[in-house]
Amino acid sequence: MKRAVPATSAASTQEAIGCRPGCGACCIAPSISSTIPGMPEGKPAGVRCVQLDDDNLCRLFGDPRRPAVCHRFDYDPELCGDDRDSALQRIAAWEAAT
Repeated sequence: MKRAVPATSAASTQEAIGCRPGCGACCIAPSISSTIPGMPEGKPAGVRCVQLDDDNLCRLFGDPRRPAVCHRFDYDPELCGDDRDSALQRIAAWEAAT
């Protein structure tokens, strides 16, 4: 899952780890089977996580309620591609293949 931080430092932190500010593809494309605050049954693939804010940053970043799968999902240039659309397509294909 995309690593997001409070808005004051989001852009600089995301650039340092490779995430594109405003992407949020990893919070939309994959399914999450574990409980998410506001989504007790998890979320299906292709559905926007309720914890993704208007700037496509995770509201649960740094929060112990954030699902473990989200903690383990890191930016990967091969998976995330060159832009948000590439990331959505690649992550959706990865989801379908697993």
